Amino acid sequence: MESKVCAKWVRMSPRKVRRVVNEIRGKEVAKARVMLRFMPYAAARVVEKLLHSAVSNLVHSEQNPVSEGEADKFKVVEAFCDQGPTMERFQPRARGRAYPILKRSSHITLKLSDI
Repeated sequence: MESKVCAKWVRMSPRKVRRVVNEIRGKEVAKARVMLRFMPYAAARVVEKLLHSAVSNLVHSEQNPVSEGEADKFKVVEAFCDQGPTMERFQPRARGRAYPILKRSSHITLKLSDI
């Protein structure tokens, strides 16, 4: 049994999100939750919510519902972050010039499985 969740257009740089996602790949859900709770990165909060959503999907599934305790034994088999669309803003500089500011976004995907 597996659960797949995606968070799209998260207003965070993919490079910063990948730093968090790479740490939980292959870990059990219970261990990943503890790791995310104590990470000092803002991306950890977003990934933690996404992991909670994946577990909720398992628990409240209509085909094969799983208890909360059993869901903690599932593993994060896939975890990756793709780059979303980039917004471009301009910051005024001296002598009438403008420097671009790239506001990047991310698409985060997690997949849990009992294998």
